[in-house]
Amino acid sequence: MSALASSGSTADAIAAALARQRRANRRWERVSRRMGVGIIAGLVALALVHPLLGLPSPNAQDLGAALSPPSSAHLFGTDDVGRDVFSRCLAALALDLRVAVIVTGLSVAIGIALGALAGFAGGLVDTLIMRFAEVVLAFPYLVLIMAIIAAVGPGLTGFYIAVPAVGWAVYARLTRAEMLSIRERDFVSAARTLGFSWRRILFRHALPNVAQPAIVFSTIDVVLNIVLLATLSFLGLGVQPPTAELGSIISDGQQYVLSAWWITVLPGAVLVIVGFGFSLVGDALAARFGQGVSWGK
Repeated sequence: MSALASSGSTADAIAAALARQRRANRRWERVSRRMGVGIIAGLVALALVHPLLGLPSPNAQDLGAALSPPSSAHLFGTDDVGRDVFSRCLAALALDLRVAVIVTGLSVAIGIALGALAGFAGGLVDTLIMRFAEVVLAFPYLVLIMAIIAAVGPGLTGFYIAVPAVGWAVYARLTRAEMLSIRERDFVSAARTLGFSWRRILFRHALPNVAQPAIVFSTIDVVLNIVLLATLSFLGLGVQPPTAELGSIISDGQQYVLSAWWITVLPGAVLVIVGFGFSLVGDALAARFGQGVSWGK
């Protein structure tokens, strides 16, 4: 009897511990979601109201104030030609967020459409789409992006073309995996029995149920694309001078990193904050949908 009582109390203790852990996870999900949304909303608001803040133009030069440290006049200091780094960071933030959301949205739309079609149709259609996706994924991501931009030409046009042309493959694989499960569900079988067309079954019934993993990953992909644009601009393949972009600002300040650290460190901090905000939202969505989130591509 004592052994049974002991095992019963142990099971109760484990159940109570699991319940506490679930409550803690839910609390963290709410906190992280609110923090992430708050950070992103704050950054977007700053980017939108930037022209109304009375700051100097991002490209306005003041050689008399070149390499001034952070102060009340210049919150993030100035660069080597006297441009206000804070103003340039806000202009760059607006550009980076807009570009990253557009290319991520295009990648999501193309990938979900092709992945859903491959998983639902099967057969030759599935083979052709997924073999093409595997060919795309077989190349190193950054190298393939740089090759496409080199063919199109440096600048945003090449970035708008290159990222969706490569990024769709990840979403296609995620969506196809979900569709292979969804197409065997009872509600899809019932729709077929009722004589619905395959287009109606695919787009109205199946597709809304397979997009969750892609949506979760897209929150991380926005960050990856912002970092990618900054990397390409740092290398001279992205946004071209004098347009303000976080990567190009950091690149401009690298030769002054010891004497004027603010030119590189503060734009880099803005980049980190953006990534932190989107990663919190991604983690919260992953916890809500029960999906894993990976930073790899």
